[in-house]
Formats: sequence, structure tokens, C-alpha cells
Amino acid sequence: MFTSVLVANRGEIACRVFRTARRMGIRTIAVYSEADAKALHVREADEAVLIGPAPARESYLDAARVLAAAKATGAEAIHPGYGFLSENADFAEAVMAAGLVWIGPPPAAIRAMGLKDAAKSLMIEAGVPVTPGYLGEDQSLDRLQKEADAIGYPVLIKAVAGGGGKGMKKVDRAEDFADGLASAQREGQSSFGDPRVLIEKYITRPRHIEVQVFGDRHGEVVHLYERDCSLQRRHQKVIEEAPAPGMDAATRKAVTDAAVRAAKAVNYEGAGTIEFIADASDGLKADRIWFMEMNTRLQVEHPVTEAVTGVDLVEWQFRVAAGEPMPLKQDEIELNGWAMEARLYAEDPANGFLPSIGRLDHFVMPEGIRVDTGVEQGGEVSQFYDPMIAKLIVHAETREEAAEDLAEAAGQVQVWPVKTNAAFVMKCLEHPRFVAGDVDTGFIAAEESNLAAEPLSEMGIEDAANRLRQFASPRADRTVSPWDHLDGAIGFRTNAPDQRTQSVRVDGAHHVAQLLDEDDHPMTRLIGLSATRVIAFENGSAFDVSAFGRAGSGSGSGPASDGALRAPMPGKIVATPARAGDTVTKGQPLVVLEAMKMEHALVAPFDGVVGEIGVSVGDQVAADTVLATVTAGAG
Repeated sequence: MFTSVLVANRGEIACRVFRTARRMGIRTIAVYSEADAKALHVREADEAVLIGPAPARESYLDAARVLAAAKATGAEAIHPGYGFLSENADFAEAVMAAGLVWIGPPPAAIRAMGLKDAAKSLMIEAGVPVTPGYLGEDQSLDRLQKEADAIGYPVLIKAVAGGGGKGMKKVDRAEDFADGLASAQREGQSSFGDPRVLIEKYITRPRHIEVQVFGDRHGEVVHLYERDCSLQRRHQKVIEEAPAPGMDAATRKAVTDAAVRAAKAVNYEGAGTIEFIADASDGLKADRIWFMEMNTRLQVEHPVTEAVTGVDLVEWQFRVAAGEPMPLKQDEIELNGWAMEARLYAEDPANGFLPSIGRLDHFVMPEGIRVDTGVEQGGEVSQFYDPMIAKLIVHAETREEAAEDLAEAAGQVQVWPVKTNAAFVMKCLEHPRFVAGDVDTGFIAAEESNLAAEPLSEMGIEDAANRLRQFASPRADRTVSPWDHLDGAIGFRTNAPDQRTQSVRVDGAHHVAQLLDEDDHPMTRLIGLSATRVIAFENGSAFDVSAFGRAGSGSGSGPASDGALRAPMPGKIVATPARAGDTVTKGQPLVVLEAMKMEHALVAPFDGVVGEIGVSVGDQVAADTVLATVTAGAG
């Protein structure tokens, strides 16, 4: 076994790999960009090396710099995590050529499964069922349009080198195909350096079922059962669970056997995931599940598999990479209970799920469950990287208990001023359809209006701020008790003698406020009498109120009504589908901004005429930059 490992990644996956390495007595080495100089993964490592500026292409994606860091620190092995260089066969070869242990599959397996079209052809040869579609070399608009028309709409356009939903676009009508293709090609080029796509038939009630596989260099391949990752938004997974609801023994055997055949077809070693799409229109059936792709790395959702099997997958990665045989045989791997994971994103569900960046002045995660995170209170959510800031993982005897535990955990999340999807996650978990296991990849899109919390009204925020202003932040030089002039107080809490409570109203609803002092950051927490929690913070002379990821400033102004579209965060302009003088309708995309590894469409706030498009494709813009203007009324 090697004695040191460099993790060529950042955030929660770096922290998670370090955790197992420490337990095994392996020295840990972090790499970091200038934006991550004070990041949690840097502090948790035994040693850390700066490898470049904030943009990933100049740091985490720079293979030469990562290898130089490994050489400088005497690292014996490199773990790539997921994303970045994890599925880069050239990097894997460079690691091995440098005499280091590569904690991942053979480069040949990465290449075989890295391009979706080639992988599908390989799976057909191996007897693994695949979805119908077009995998051809002709990438002209005319040919792709004709193939999509022949397949029948809706179709799914997918970047051949894609993953994580990037470069993937659903097209419902022939007239929308060209725009969808252009967007998929842009994301494919931007994220993977490859604009090529394939076309697939879109399954109208799809479920995303994936199987964890593991291979060693002695020819053994096993599965560790399946996960259901159907709860997605824009192809980004939100909630994952293991096992899959409604999976009977016969269907499980069919899909896990197919997964093992797929892995053996490429002589796979290490941790990998075979992803399938299932037609759930009549439940899960063995003959209605098709291969989609293979992820030749550890998955974000691996903790749910660890929970139901009792296996530490990172430890298995270390042992297999060191040449050891698989720790367990197939008949020794048992499935126990039910596990669920929710991804906590720094985003604003009440504002089109736009990413939220900035300093984490308050960051408290639930206790009593597994929380994988790469941030901490006082840290920063950067514009340069993925918006996922934590994963909440629970394990229980039944699916019902797991969903209840995860919903409760989501309700305990406290993050400010960065917004999160915690309330959104809780509503998903409590939705009757989810509780019944009636889910597919279209669940969130169909129910989004019922799941996204409304932003707190300005009047409600002002009301809360004004009432709390008198007691939110007691100061040492104050001679008058902040409690002297409050109405409706309900007295002391007997189990917390240093806290006082008070009845307040936010948006017309009664809440109970508790005064808490947390070190140098005094705050007041409002806890609802029903399932609503509101947190009010003092922010200079203003107060900010947050309720399950909903937030707004007590001293701020309301939404802009002048028709100006402003950049919600720094980013790059990748498309301007509208022009000055165009007549547009409310919700019509005017400018497309790329930030935090995703495209975000800025849309017309109302029906009107475009007055100006103030940016061009390729422009880098700062937050709050005016991108376009719209004048109300017909042209």
C-alpha cells in the first residue's frame, strides 16, 4: 500500500477522500487554486500546494501543474475525485508514466467509455441493451435534424464527451432543434473541448437507474446494487437513493448483470457506475431498461451505496489501485435498509435557481446524520466552481423513514446570506408523489411551481426587521434591555436560560423569535410554530431575513421594474438570442450567461420591445452589469 496520496480535486470530494486516507494512515496532499487558498480541503490535508489562478483550466484542469505538485511533495499516488481530470485518459497515463499510482480505471477503459457514441457501440457488442438513437460521424445540422425527425420528438441531444447534464438538451419540436443543438454544442465545447453530439429518443416517463460496479486487476468484477437518481433538475441530480423504489428481484438481477457485463467488456478496474434509463410508464421492467453511459470514476452519490452495503468505496479504491484483490466477493455484499442523499446547492429556487455566491457568514449543518461538505462558516462560494456545497446523507430501515429523516435534516440547514435549495429539497421529500415512489426525471419540472418557495415579501422583511431591530444585536454599551419595549413576549425558555423569546409576524404569519449570541456574530433566529423556520440577521444597519433558502434584505429595494436585465453573478456571455428592436414576450431568453459551469438564460421580465443588448458573445461581465433592456408594450 502506498503511504501518501494527492487528491487532484477540491471541495467535499477532496475532504471525503482525506477522511478515509487518514483512517488508513496515508499522508494526504491537497492542491488548490488562488480562489481556494482558505478552503476547507486545504486545511484538512497534511500538506497543500498552490497550482494556479482561480479558473479551473489554469489550475485544477492543468495536468502538468498537478503532476509538478505531486513530484514536489513526494506523493506516491493520485486520486482524481470526480469532475476535472477524473475521466481524462491522457492524465491517467501521465500519472502512471511518472511512476505514481493512478487511483482509477485503466486509460483504455476511460477512453472506451468516455465517448457516448463509441461506448454504445461497444455495449451493443457486449449484449447490453441501449436506447435507440443516432451515433453517426456526420455532425451537420441537416443530418442531425433529419435523424431527430426520423426518431420522433421529443429527442435528447447529448454531447458525446458529456456528463453531469452538461451538453444535454431536450427538444420537443422540430422548429426548436437548431437552437437546442447550438446550446448543446456550446456546452460540449466549453466543458469538454468537444462539440460533437448524439441523438436519442426521449423516454417520456424516464427513471434514472444506475449500478455501482467495482473491478480489480485480477479479473474480478462485482456490483454493489443500484441507485435511483431520478429526482433531477436540468439533468443535475438533487436527491438520490438506494435501493431503487419498485425494483423487484428479477429486474434487479437483469440490470446488475448487464452492468457487470458492461464493466467486463472494457476490463474495468476500480469504482465505476453504469447508468441506465428506464421507461417507468408501467413500473420497472427488465425489458424496459437501457444503457445510457458509464462514469469511469467515483460518483457524487456514492455515499448511499456505502450506507446500504457497509462498504467504504474509497478504501476499496485504494486497495485495488495498490494491486490487492477485491475485499469482498459478490455473494458477500449485502443490501441493508434504505439510504437517501440530498445535494445542497448554493442557488436561489425562488429566482429561477440562479447560483448564489459569496461569503458564508452563517453555515450550520444538521447533526446526527452524515454530512459531506467542502465549505465552512466564514468560507466563500466562488463563481468559478460547481454550486454544490454539501451532501446530506441518511440511512434508515425503510424508505419512508429515510425520507422523513432527510426532510427533517433539510429543515435544519442554516445558511446565510448565500441562498440554498434546502426548502426545495424538503418540499420534494414531503411531496405525496415522492413519498409514494411515483417519481421520474420529469418530476421536478412538473411540480416545480409547488416546490419552489416564494421569496419573502419586502413588506414582510421590513416588518420583521423593524420588530427585531430593538433586540437582534445586544451591545455591551447598551443600558436599556432590548426586551423592555416588546409586545407579546411569551417569556423565558426553561431549557435555555440565556435565550429569550418573543412573538413576531413575517408575511402575516406568527413566529417565535429566539435571541442567540454566537461568538462575534450575534443573530436572532425566528422559528415558526409550524414547519417554517426564518432566520433574521443583523447586517450593519439593515437586517436580512432568510427562510429555508429564501432571502431578502430589510433595507433593500424591490425587484427592478425598469426592464433592465442585470447579471446575477460574474460570468461569460455565450449567446444573445435577441436583438435590439425585437418584440418579445415575458420569459423569452434575451441573453445567456455561463457561470459556475452552467448556462443561465436571462429572460424578458414582461412583454415588450428590446431596447438594447449591451453585451456581445465572449464578454466577461461583473455581477449587476446591465445586459439588456426591455420597454413594456408592443412594438
